[in-house]
Formats: sequence, C-alpha cells, structure tokens
Amino acid sequence: MWAELLPIGRSSATGGYRRYAWTGADADCRAWFRAQAESRGLAYELDRNGNQWAWLGDPEAGNAVVTGSHLDSVPDGGAFDGPLGVVSSFAALDELRARGAQPDRPLAITNFGDEEGARFGLACVGSRLAAGQLTPERAHELRDADGVSLPQAMEHAGYDPAGIGPDPERLARIGAFVELHVEQGRALALPSDGAPDGSPVGVASAIWPHGRWRFDFRGEANHAGTTRIEDRRDPMLTYAETVLAARAAAVRTGALATFGKVAVEPNGVNAIASLVRGWLDSRAPDEGTLDAVVGEIERAATGRGARDGVAVDVTRESFTPVVEFEHGLRDKLAALLGRDGTPVPVLPTGAGHDAGILSASVPTAMLFVRNPTGVSHSPAETAAEDDCLAGVSALADVLEGLACR
Repeated sequence: MWAELLPIGRSSATGGYRRYAWTGADADCRAWFRAQAESRGLAYELDRNGNQWAWLGDPEAGNAVVTGSHLDSVPDGGAFDGPLGVVSSFAALDELRARGAQPDRPLAITNFGDEEGARFGLACVGSRLAAGQLTPERAHELRDADGVSLPQAMEHAGYDPAGIGPDPERLARIGAFVELHVEQGRALALPSDGAPDGSPVGVASAIWPHGRWRFDFRGEANHAGTTRIEDRRDPMLTYAETVLAARAAAVRTGALATFGKVAVEPNGVNAIASLVRGWLDSRAPDEGTLDAVVGEIERAATGRGARDGVAVDVTRESFTPVVEFEHGLRDKLAALLGRDGTPVPVLPTGAGHDAGILSASVPTAMLFVRNPTGVSHSPAETAAEDDCLAGVSALADVLEGLACR
C-alpha cells in the first residue's frame, strides 16, 4: 500500500508532495482508497462533503468504531502526514482479520477531504463541513490562488457540491473515532522513565488552540530607483517588523507564531510594493495565551504601520479552540496499549487534526507514531518501518478492544 501511494503527487524537483484538494493527485489518492476498500470487501461510500468511507458491518447499526485520517498534503509536504493513518487503518483491519477477531460493532475507515487546507486556505474542510463548523455559505466563498471556488473545483473533479453541509445523521452513527498520525515533533523520540530510547507509539491528550490570521499591509506602489526613502510608504518594512515581533512574542510566552505565506503586489524587483499580505499561524497551550500573542503581534503591526504610512488590516480566517480528547476514551487507549506493564506516553500536540474537529460531535482519540527528527510538513518527514508496524499493531489492539468480542 505504501509503495502504491508514494509516487502520487510527488514533485520530482523537491521530493515533496503536492496533493491538493480536488486536483488530479487528489483524485488518484481517492481512487487508491476506493480500491483498497473494495479489495477487502468493504462497503464504499462518498459522503455529501466528499469524505470517503469504507465500512465493515452495517453503517446504519450505530455505535461504530471509525479510524482513518487524510491523504492530501501541504505544499511540498512529507509522505507520512495523513497517509500513514490511512494506510495503517487498512493494515490494522488486515491484522484484526488475521487474528480472527469478530467485531460486534461496525468498523469504518475514512479519508477526510482537504485536511491541510493548502488550496483554499482553511484546514479540515471535509470534517468541518460534516460537523457543522463550516457553513455551506462560507464554503462557497472559499477560493484558491487562481480564483477558483471550492464548488467549482468539486464540479471540475466530477462531484456535485450542491449537498455540502452538516451531516449529523452520519456522525450520530459513530461511537468512537481514533486517528493515527505521525508525531509532528519529537517528544516520543526523547528518553523517558522506563523508555531510555523513547517510545514508538503515544496517545494524544489534547490539541493546543490555534488559528490563522491574514495581515494586509497597504502602502503605495512607486519606483524603487527614483523614490526617496523619506517619501516611501513601503508595506514590506511593516511586514518585516511584524514577522520579528511575532517571533519575539512567541519566545516570551512559550507559544508558536509563524508567518509562512506571503503575497506581494505588484511583486516587481524594481517596484515598491503597494500591498503585502502575510498569513500568521499561531498556537499556544491555552486560549488566553493565544489571544495575548496575536494581540501583541497586531499592535506591533499597526504601530509600525503608523510610522511607515501603511494601513494594516487583520482578518481571522480560522480558529480552533483547545481540544481535550474525551478522557474516558483516551484513558482506555492508554490502558489497552499498556497491558504489558510499560506505560504509554500521553502527550499534547500543537498540530490540528480532523479528530480535533470531530471531538465536539463524537468521542475522539489519537495515536502518534514516533518521528525521530521531529520534522513535518517537509520532504524530510520520516518514521522508521518498525515504528510504523508498531503503530499498526497498536491501532489493531485499540480497534479490537473497542469493537470486538
């Protein structure tokens, strides 16, 4: 399965992945998922929001145990973020069958669409729509860098967007959702009590609150070779000061703040910019700290803008509050995986996931697989094969403990 997925959407220039929502690479990933489902005799479904489902047992019976993740990527992302969870889900089902386990609850594997938000700028679109956290009206307003709307992209890919929106009936069928994911950090690789070499698998405790903010810095376009320094209204200066302020605020508070995307108009080498648009991603252990960090960055931007003659507008494009995974389910996972007496690490994460979105609607939990370098959202993202197999075994143990006699 892993070998079949590896070439899909991979850039020969960077070695990274460009599996954006409703593109050809996304279609190939979706075809792979459907083929895996049908080769195992699972009932395949595509829901109203473009999320894929593969069912073992009666979907209408309720109290289902669902696992899975996503197959799309960030620009030039790594191979493991998302796909490891989907591949491991099919492999865990194979392991259950090899054990002769008999589920007495329906089991399902899912691939949620557009988790990374690389094309339309909003993460977890498929799960947000299903959970009612993204309205159809707002979804219709989403556009990519070429001005293509989400409905247009879906139609071009052969899917009817007319029915997108909340899917409470489907979510009501789910008794538990468990997502396996490569760790986006290296906490599991660090020595701990009873695990001098770290641990191959851990259980998630919570997801930090996080969001995305768009900063628009509006100045005045002019000639780079003839405009005196004192006559300039250069938004690039304000943007640069804001980036540095974000770093300082994050260091001071223990939060995270990143300007990772920027667009410039007119974007000429010999032209002073008229507009610099930068996107801030910020995360923190609690919402009070996050609010304080973003507020400090915004004040730094407007203060510098006033000195530079640059107008600053800030728009919050997305926000996800802190997610405390359902304690009963989280503790059950830790107990199932620690039956040999070796404690399983329980750790928070700063990364958002579909499991976090669904947590407001269904009991959710997450498993992490060790990432020795901690690198993610990069072609250098990796995990050892033995650790990936340990993740499959752990997921099979969890599914067996939750769904089988």
